Amino acid sequence: MTEAGHSGAPARPARSIRFRLLAIALLPTLVILPLLLGITIARWNTKFDALLITKVNGDLTIAHQYLSRILENTGEHIQALAVSAAFRDAAGSSDAIKLPALLEKSRQTLGLDFLMLVDGAGQPVDATGQAQSAWPVVASALGGKSSTAIDIFSNEQLTAVSQALAKRARIDLVETANAVPTDRKSETRGMVVHSASPVTLADGRKAALVGGILLNQNLIFIDTINDLVYRDASLPEGSKGTATLFLDDVRISTNVRLFEDRRALGTRVSGAVRAAVLDEGQTWLDSAFVVNDWYISAYEPIVDSFGKRVGMLYVGFLETPFRQAKYTTLLTIVLAFLIVTAISVPIFLRWARAIFKPLERMSDTIAKVESGNMGARTELKAASDEIGRVALHLDGLLDQLQQRDRELRQWNEELNDRVAARTSELELANRQIEATTKQLIMSEKLAAIGEITAGVAHEINNPIAVIQGNLDVVRSVLGAQADEAKVEFRLIDEQIHRISQIVTKLLQFAKPEEYAGYVERHAPAEVISDCLPLVQHLMHKAEIRLVRDDRATRLVLMNRTELQQVAVNLIVNALHAMPRGGTLTIRTLDQDFEGKPGVTLEIADTGVGMTPELLGKIFDPFFTTKRQEGTGLGLSISQRLIARQGGGISVQSAPGKGTRFSIWLPEAN
Repeated sequence: MTEAGHSGAPARPARSIRFRLLAIALLPTLVILPLLLGITIARWNTKFDALLITKVNGDLTIAHQYLSRILENTGEHIQALAVSAAFRDAAGSSDAIKLPALLEKSRQTLGLDFLMLVDGAGQPVDATGQAQSAWPVVASALGGKSSTAIDIFSNEQLTAVSQALAKRARIDLVETANAVPTDRKSETRGMVVHSASPVTLADGRKAALVGGILLNQNLIFIDTINDLVYRDASLPEGSKGTATLFLDDVRISTNVRLFEDRRALGTRVSGAVRAAVLDEGQTWLDSAFVVNDWYISAYEPIVDSFGKRVGMLYVGFLETPFRQAKYTTLLTIVLAFLIVTAISVPIFLRWARAIFKPLERMSDTIAKVESGNMGARTELKAASDEIGRVALHLDGLLDQLQQRDRELRQWNEELNDRVAARTSELELANRQIEATTKQLIMSEKLAAIGEITAGVAHEINNPIAVIQGNLDVVRSVLGAQADEAKVEFRLIDEQIHRISQIVTKLLQFAKPEEYAGYVERHAPAEVISDCLPLVQHLMHKAEIRLVRDDRATRLVLMNRTELQQVAVNLIVNALHAMPRGGTLTIRTLDQDFEGKPGVTLEIADTGVGMTPELLGKIFDPFFTTKRQEGTGLGLSISQRLIARQGGGISVQSAPGKGTRFSIWLPEAN
C-alpha cells in the first residue's frame, strides 16, 4: 500500500497543473476574446455611425459656405454696379431709356432675376401696397449701407417684379408621409437672394439699387451644391448624395428624385425635422427618411433679413450602402473569429500536453540568474512533458530579460543623447533671446536717435533760413559788385543746399511717416526704367555694363517717389562700389515669402564687396563708408520705407566678389 500510494502521488499535481494550464490557455480564446470582440464591435459600430454624422456635417458646411458665397457675390456685384462709372453716366443722363437699358443688361450679365432702383420714398410700390423700403435690406441701403440677405417674397410681390418669376415660384404640394398636415395645395411664395446698395440719383435723391435671384426651382444652384459636396468617387458604389433647399418645410429646389425622371419638388419634410430645425432652430444631424428612402441627413435653418427662420438647407447621402457594408464587415469579423478559434483550440490542446520540464533545471537556472549570471539557461534541447515546455519557455523569458536589459542600457544612452540635444536646443534658445534683447536695445537706441535727430534738424533749419536770407540781401546790396565774388557765393549756395539735403534726410529718418506720399500700384520694371536716366552720368564715368532681367508680372503697392528713392540709392551705391568698371545686374521676379505673394527686386554689382563686419552695420543710422560724401542715412531710410510697406530688404556680399541687395514687397491687391 505504501508503494502504491508513493507511485500515485505525483500524478495528482500533474493533472491539477495540466487542468489549470488548459483553463488558462482556453479562457482568453473562449471567454475573454469573445467579450472583447463584442465590446470592440459595439464601439466600432458607434464610431462608424458617428463618422457618418461627421461626414454629413462636413458636407453641410460646404453647402453652407457655397450659399454664403452666393450671397456675398450677389452683394459685391450689385455694389460694384452701384459705384461704377457706367451707372453714374446712365443715372445722370437725360435719356430716359439709357438707365433701364443698363439695368436690364447688367441683370442678364450678373445672372440676376431682377434688378431695379428704389428711391427713398419706397418707390416703386408692389401690388400689395407695401413699399420696397420696408425690407431691412432696402432700408439699410437707403440708410447708406449695402446689405444682402435671403428674403421670402409673396406671390403678389413677385408678380409686381415679374410675372415670369411669380410663375416659376409656384410649386404644387405633393402629399408626403410624416409631414405636418396642411390644407395648402401649392407654394406660391419665392425664396430670394435679396441685395441692395446705396446710390444717388441725378437729382440728388438717395436711392437703392436692388437685385436678387429666385431660388425656387433654381436647379443650377442646387446641382452645383450637390456637385461640390459629392464629387465623383466621394461616396461608395451604390450610394448617392442629395441636396435640397426648403421654403418653410416644402422642397423648392432639390435633386432628390420622386420618380426616375421627376424631382421631388413640392414634397415636404417630416414633422420631426421641421420641429427641430424650424421651430427650435437646431441643426439636424441624423438618419432621416427622405421621400422614399433613408438618408444620413443634415438640415440647418435659413434666416431671413427679419431674423425669422424661413427655410432649411439640406444635404445627405443614401444610408443603405453604408449599412450593408457595415453588416458585411461585422459578419466577416465574426466568421473570421470562429474560424481562428476552431483552428487554434486544437493547437492549444496539443501544446498543453508538453509544457513541463524538470523543475530542478529550472530552479538551478533561476538561482544562477539571481546570482547575476544573465546568460544561464536550462539548456534543454527538447521537451518530453509539460514541465519541460515550461523550462523552454523560461529560457525564452530569460532571453527577453537579457534583451530588455540591453535595450534599457541602449535607451539610457539614447536618453543621455536626448538630454544633450535638449541642452543644445536650450542654449540655442538662449542665444536667440540674447539676439532679441540686442534687437530691442537697438530699437530703443534708434528711437532715441530719431528724437535727437529730429530736434537737431529742426534747430538747424532756422539758421539755414537766416543765412540764405542774409546772403540774398548781401547780393542785392552789392548789386553788380556781387559778380566779383560769384564763385564764393556759389560755393555758399551749394553748401547751404547740402545742409538742407542733410536736414531733410534727418527728418525723413526721424519721422518717415510725415514724408510718406500716397501709395499706388507699380510694375517694378517700369520704376527701374525711370530711375536709370538719373544715374546715367555715373555709369558713363566708368565702364559699367548693365544687365536687366525683368520677369516679374505682379504689381507692388508703394509711393512711386519712395520706391525710386530706394532703387536709386542702391544703384548709386553699386556704381560707387565699381570705380574701375564692372557689371550692374538688375532683376525683378515674382516670389512668395512666408506664403504671401510678392515681388523681389535684386540689384547686384561686381565691385569691391563688404566684410561681415561692414554687413552688420550698413543699415545703422549715420554709418557710411563714404567719408566725405555720405550722411549714413540712405540705407536706414530705405530699410524703413520698405518695412513700412510690409516688405523686407536683405544683402549678401563678400570682399572682392561684389554685393547683391534683395528687396521683397508684397503683391498689390
